[in-house]
Amino acid sequence: MANAWVMLTRPDGRDVAAPSEAQMAAALADVYSGKTAAPDGGPGSAVLRFGYDDGLMYEVEVSTGGGVRFAEWSDRDCEIALAGPRVMTLAQADALQLWRLLAQRQVAKIRNQPWQDAG
Repeated sequence: MANAWVMLTRPDGRDVAAPSEAQMAAALADVYSGKTAAPDGGPGSAVLRFGYDDGLMYEVEVSTGGGVRFAEWSDRDCEIALAGPRVMTLAQADALQLWRLLAQRQVAKIRNQPWQDAG
């Protein structure tokens, strides 16, 4: 696979390419504080995505209240889901740890977490 990339979509909808740990922590702080709403006025969330220019993409979305969703896609356009979305609820520090794993391309470690099917 060609070039790998990491993209953070903040609760305000802005994208940050190759975010630092401080940027990821700040986005999660905004989500967990509940003060930041989505651009459409709904509950706030932030998404960290990791993928390759020519293929696979993984995303971990964290929502207000600590809801976390993990999804795997065939490509950046989310055309084919490689597995059903999985969910769990985490504390802020644990969500940051998941994002660290994703930024470090440790997808297998993320898959091995105690996920539940999104149903």
